[in-house]
Amino acid sequence: MPLGKVLIIDEDKNCCNTLKASLEKDGYSVILSHDGDEALIKFNALKPDIILLDVVIPKTDGWQICREVRKKSNIPLIIITSKSETFDKVLGLELGADDYIVKPFDIKEVMARIKAVNRRVNQSNIIETREVTYDNLIVNMSKYELKVNGKTKDAPPKELELLFYLASNPNRVYTRDQLLDEVWGFEYYGDSRTVDVHIKRLREKLDGVSEQWSIKTVWGVGYKFEFNEKFNDI
Repeated sequence: MPLGKVLIIDEDKNCCNTLKASLEKDGYSVILSHDGDEALIKFNALKPDIILLDVVIPKTDGWQICREVRKKSNIPLIIITSKSETFDKVLGLELGADDYIVKPFDIKEVMARIKAVNRRVNQSNIIETREVTYDNLIVNMSKYELKVNGKTKDAPPKELELLFYLASNPNRVYTRDQLLDEVWGFEYYGDSRTVDVHIKRLREKLDGVSEQWSIKTVWGVGYKFEFNEKFNDI
């Protein structure tokens, strides 16, 4: 039985075939698309479990595909592209990508990242209810659900995992490297900027929600979920 459906979106057919061969060898079912318009049709019709995406593709570009996918789904999305500038990496993460790999890539690295993403998703389906609750905030990792002021908010899996980890350990400061290890796992090959981007996106969702808690920057160290202890007595 296939592990899941992977949609590969890339104009480079050699790249597609390399990824396809490794994925199918590991037991995945693979869907190929060589332009953005076709990719969105296949995404909507075939409901893939993972997307591997180059941003430099004909017709609808990869950035717009990220936007369209994130309007409808939080499935793992990994950008694999030759665009290596820091601006491009940050943009990809801000648009909801879970990871960013620069070509030329090592196929073993790509497979390790895919497996890490799948492992996190599979674990979330079998664990008992895990939930943290604060004033106007609920993070439920069994449902991968974020509620703010009683309303469900869309958030990619990595944002939820990062918020849950910090909120489960209030007032404890973590370095960026610690968060990469704990939330992304030892398989992650990126840099600490990934943490900064996800924190920025979380703050945009949570700004002004409560006076009781906030995500704080500890300059020169990292981040913490700050909870004002005085509210324990209220």
